[in-house]
Amino acid sequence: IPKAHYPDAASLAAQAPQLAADVLREAGEVATEDKVDGSGYRIVFNTGAGAGQTVFHAHAHVLGGRGLEGPPG
Repeated sequence: IPKAHYPDAASLAAQAPQLAADVLREAGEVATEDKVDGSGYRIVFNTGAGAGQTVFHAHAHVLGGRGLEGPPG
């Protein structure tokens, strides 16, 4: 979660691409710490209420440790 405020991932990427890259790098580190990097993981940015965003501050979710087949959701 970046300390500077960006309402969503699209704003973060447009206004601070290096910070967006830092968030992705950190998500990879979380996957490694949680030991899901070998089996696979998903990084999710919900952007907009229609996509399930409920916290309107850019942040990423790291999902792993179980099957992620099929359509995401």
